[in-house]
Amino acid sequence: MKITDIEKQIEEGLASPLKSLTEDQAKKIFKLFKIPVVDETREAEEEGVLDACQRTGFPVVVKGIGKTLLHKTEKGLVRVGLNTEDQVQKALKEMKESAGGDIEAFLVQPVIQGKREFMAGMFRDPQFGPVIVFGLGGILTEALKDIVLKIAPLNDADMEDMFDRLSSKKLLDEFRGEKPADKKALKIILKGLSDIALTYEDIREIDINPVIIQPNGFPVAVDGLIVLEKVQKKEKKPADIDLSALGSCYYPKSVAFIGASATPGKWGHMLLTNTLSRNYQGKVYLVNPKGGKITGRHVYRSITEIESPVDLVVVTIPADHVIDLLPDLKKKKVKGMLLITSGFREEGEKGAKMEKRLTAAARDAGVLILGPNTMGICNPHIDFYCCAAHAYPKPGSTALVCQSGNMGTQLLAFAEQQDIGIRAFSGSGNEAMVTIEDYMEVFEIDELTGTVVLYVESVKDGSRFFKSAARVSKKKPIVVLKGGRTKKGERAASSHTGAMASDSRVFDAACRQAGIIQVNQPMELLDLSAVFSSLPLPKGNRVAIMTLGGGWGVITTDLCTEHGLDVPELPQEIIERLNLILPPFWSHGNPVDIVGEGDPAIPKTCLEELLKWDGCDAVIHLGIHGKRVLVNNMIQSVLKTDPGISRDQAELFKESILQFEDDYARYVVQLTKKYEKPVLGVSLLTDEISRTLYPCEGYDYKSVFFPSPERAVNALWGMVRYHEWLKSHE
Repeated sequence: MKITDIEKQIEEGLASPLKSLTEDQAKKIFKLFKIPVVDETREAEEEGVLDACQRTGFPVVVKGIGKTLLHKTEKGLVRVGLNTEDQVQKALKEMKESAGGDIEAFLVQPVIQGKREFMAGMFRDPQFGPVIVFGLGGILTEALKDIVLKIAPLNDADMEDMFDRLSSKKLLDEFRGEKPADKKALKIILKGLSDIALTYEDIREIDINPVIIQPNGFPVAVDGLIVLEKVQKKEKKPADIDLSALGSCYYPKSVAFIGASATPGKWGHMLLTNTLSRNYQGKVYLVNPKGGKITGRHVYRSITEIESPVDLVVVTIPADHVIDLLPDLKKKKVKGMLLITSGFREEGEKGAKMEKRLTAAARDAGVLILGPNTMGICNPHIDFYCCAAHAYPKPGSTALVCQSGNMGTQLLAFAEQQDIGIRAFSGSGNEAMVTIEDYMEVFEIDELTGTVVLYVESVKDGSRFFKSAARVSKKKPIVVLKGGRTKKGERAASSHTGAMASDSRVFDAACRQAGIIQVNQPMELLDLSAVFSSLPLPKGNRVAIMTLGGGWGVITTDLCTEHGLDVPELPQEIIERLNLILPPFWSHGNPVDIVGEGDPAIPKTCLEELLKWDGCDAVIHLGIHGKRVLVNNMIQSVLKTDPGISRDQAELFKESILQFEDDYARYVVQLTKKYEKPVLGVSLLTDEISRTLYPCEGYDYKSVFFPSPERAVNALWGMVRYHEWLKSHE
């Protein structure tokens, strides 16, 4: 078969009632892409079928095929293990009675021996394009749904990950006397599916089920289905935005508030006063047709009255008046518009049309729109906080973009509370012009950005999102929380492969493949940004645990194991060294329980012994930090009940605890630098002044303390996943 023949068959298939190819047509395409398929003979008449059975040799498989027959098994058109001509004739008669004139021909195949059945397939996702599927096959495919998805095209690391992530992956090894599955041949199948999908856009779904692993380990496709659909060209984004212009919106030398208001609570007052309340050094202008004064400042009736240049306008006027601003903005050579105003696409078709007209007009005027319907932006590095959140995190390396204003407010407030530095923040709003992909790409080239953190509810261009993320991930970690993960309904599908698709599964697959670290809770976003910005990456998944109490050690070990982190046995030489400093009843293993000893040198010495150990890649230590919270209450009890203790003595004791915690945090940073291994802490207790990060002067690394073992293990697991992805894509 030639390429031109395939194109002709696809055109004919698109004109057929079910828009599909027959099994033998599908297999001819598979063979062209080197996918191993079962030998078979197509015959239209009974006599030819019987001759084919003799040539093939009993037992045989006989199938009825036709352009209107999509799922043969359900209609009784697949007969396996026929041993005589009589059985074949009976089967032919029954199939004809079942399907009538829909049967165009019969396929005769040998019975392929093998105890293991897998499936491989492809479906075309409307956002991410061709998705390749591999998993458990046969009748168990849809029942167990043990499948793995990957976005095409595939590389070797992608295919290895598909094999490794199957729950039933042991079936790929030696199994009940049969040799291990030939993974090289399986990769040819998966690569072939990827290449077919990328070559022929009108192929919507491919189903190869089962792929039987023969006793010698070689896979063979014994069934195949191709479903077609004429590709609909998607409306493309009119033009790429200027990333340097987007970057400059975070560094405006002058800002004009169009729609400035004197009424507290209104956006035109809230963003203005938030910006002015900080130490932003740029010029700030107020614009309102009424003129006068607001916050004691002169109000211009129009932006054209401002004599000086304006870099960024913050717009809060009604939606239907925004487009009227563009001629004046063009005249003033304004490059950026932070469009706070709502009432566009989020309010239906009328708003969507207005948004589209505005975007086109802004492009013509050379104005970049951030929003509309956004809560604002901030850049702590220049003390520029032009957003609804009155939270002021310190400058740092975490770039934060949220498709939800409320989520942005929560995360900025948490970052401030926990001393997590923010590179920049943007509420992306409707993303009429600047999309989540644009934000990723601008932070990719930004030298101050160390980690990109995203709250995402939808993506406008899945393919671009995937490609951009895969590129950015090689330079800096991306952490994503996906909103709207619940199942909205089954995707309309004609094949078993397509029936298993869902928006969330495809998005999850794209993230994993692109190196994105996904989380399930909002706080995990900043937990991961904290460790990525403060600690070296682990070189593997082996964890040493040090705890002030046995229970926490057990819990942390369980959590590590559940996340695929290894808690290895402690070697004898380390046990012997720890015997010299710990009492006889210590745990003598990993986790290391230092049994509540009061000597402040003990946790320091034990921690360094663990970091020296070449059998661990990271250390989690629990309960050493945070004692001061207990001490505060203890001092109050002592002062109330023991007249022999003065307040000065109590305060001195408290100061000693605080000094120990400061010294210990500094020592942890020093050891982190010395051994280049991440050290994650869990505080004994926390209060309103507890933080996640504790910087140490003269060091880039920081001490990290979480309030629970769960959060510490989750953060370490994210670091390990990212390191493993980087390693597999070297």
